[in-house]
Amino acid sequence: MARILIVDDAKFMRMTLSNILTKANHEIVGEGENGIEAIELYRKLNPDLVTLDITMPEMSGLDAIREIRKEFPQAKIIMCSAMGQQKMVVEAIEAGAKDFIVKPFDEGRVLEAINRVLN
Repeated sequence: MARILIVDDAKFMRMTLSNILTKANHEIVGEGENGIEAIELYRKLNPDLVTLDITMPEMSGLDAIREIRKEFPQAKIIMCSAMGQQKMVVEAIEAGAKDFIVKPFDEGRVLEAINRVLN
């Protein structure tokens, strides 16, 4: 299965995603709390896929996706957003996100997005 990096400023959200993904036999190779960590961890871990929250302190997911895609154009990134962040989701897709999942996470939808992006 896939090696996945989870980046979200909320520990509870990282834990929830981690549980969903490990149950589906994916390997969580790292966790980050902001966009800066997302970039550093991507460089270090070279994951198959990243889940990236949009709204985070220090550097947003939108800025992080632009940086990661600049360095790694093949990066597979799924954005995570709260309800009502439609405009940001569109921006994220334009910046290179392959899909997005909405909080609170629906297990079926999360796995569907992961599988679609990996295949």
